[in-house]
Amino acid sequence: MARIVMKFGGTSVADLDRIRRVADLVAAEAKAGNEVAVVVSAMSGETNRLVAFVDALDADRVDGANDKRGGAIEDEYDTIVSSGEQVTSGLLAIALRRRGIPARSWLGWQLSLKTDKAHSKARIASIDDSEIGQSLRGGSVAVAAGFQGITDDRRISTLGRGGSDTSAVALAVALKADRCDIYTDVDGIYTTDPRIVPEARRLNRIAFEEMLELASLGAKVLQVRSVELAMNNNLPVRVLTSFAEDGVDNPGTLVCHEDETMEERVVSGVAYSRDEAQITILRLADKPGMVAKVCKVMSDANIIVDMIVQSISKSDSSANLTFTVGKRDLEKAVKALELAQSDMGFEGIVSDSNVTKVSIVGIGMRSHTGVAQTMFEALAERNINVEVIATSEIKISVLINAEYTELAVRALHSAFELEVS
Repeated sequence: MARIVMKFGGTSVADLDRIRRVADLVAAEAKAGNEVAVVVSAMSGETNRLVAFVDALDADRVDGANDKRGGAIEDEYDTIVSSGEQVTSGLLAIALRRRGIPARSWLGWQLSLKTDKAHSKARIASIDDSEIGQSLRGGSVAVAAGFQGITDDRRISTLGRGGSDTSAVALAVALKADRCDIYTDVDGIYTTDPRIVPEARRLNRIAFEEMLELASLGAKVLQVRSVELAMNNNLPVRVLTSFAEDGVDNPGTLVCHEDETMEERVVSGVAYSRDEAQITILRLADKPGMVAKVCKVMSDANIIVDMIVQSISKSDSSANLTFTVGKRDLEKAVKALELAQSDMGFEGIVSDSNVTKVSIVGIGMRSHTGVAQTMFEALAERNINVEVIATSEIKISVLINAEYTELAVRALHSAFELEVS
């Protein structure tokens, strides 16, 4: 008998027929004698519908009121957008009971899934597994609402888009589960987006580090924090589809430690992110501590800074600093910098949201030379100009004009022969 956590994304529970299909998959594991906990997302499109309600009220603001989703608004935002998962968990519990499987729904506060107070992007602090563990041992399937938790002051919090992945992995860690299966609408993790490159291959296995980079660089299969949590706790995670027909092989992709991966390759995949915006601070004083000041302004505004490059301007005593932030944070970032302009003494700000980050990732890059050369030659042959470059031990990322996104992805996928098994 194994203890398993199964997570189902929005497309897997998109309607009642899909929920019935999920109930069949869960029932099969329970009937096999396994202890099963399930984590569900909201039905496909439901969270967007709820977010739209909040956005529609933005027009009601009066002068001096909190900015959009700022201050006192964010906690109520979480209350609203978390309700989709509550509906799904209840429906799936009913569907399981109709199949003779004991089941009950669990919300974030019932799990005592404690988070910090960073509403809409909260981080998990702890989970009390005592009650849900006892329920599992008693033979009941636990159907948990993903994406949500509760703060110390008993307010509902949410974990950010894709947060149900993190809920599932965190619950699996707390329950000491044997594995965590992430069900989605794709049958595993691919070398790149098959919608751009039809020849993209499904990987049988991928190292935690590679998946962490791919997820952070735009691959939408798993949320970054879920991979990080699984890696830190050595929890095997399997990504597979809930759309496979009965009797059809559905191995998915196993995310595991590097020494367990069987495929030797220099580059494992090509990722891209359109959710990028570029900010350039013009003629920032070229002296120690100025970049730190910029990063502090962004940190105080709860904005994550990604790629950074500094170039000397026409004046020897100043430099231009370019960095990227999430596209949704661009307006807030520019406002925060403008408020700090007099203190830091830079000349101006230029921003551009028409950019894309394209990256190659692979643990084989540690021990192979010529990877960067191959990448930049492939881009140059297509006349794709690189604006910013960022590297790590197992990845190279470039910022390019958004109109060249698909061309760049196809060029890099071909250059590293990722379509070849």
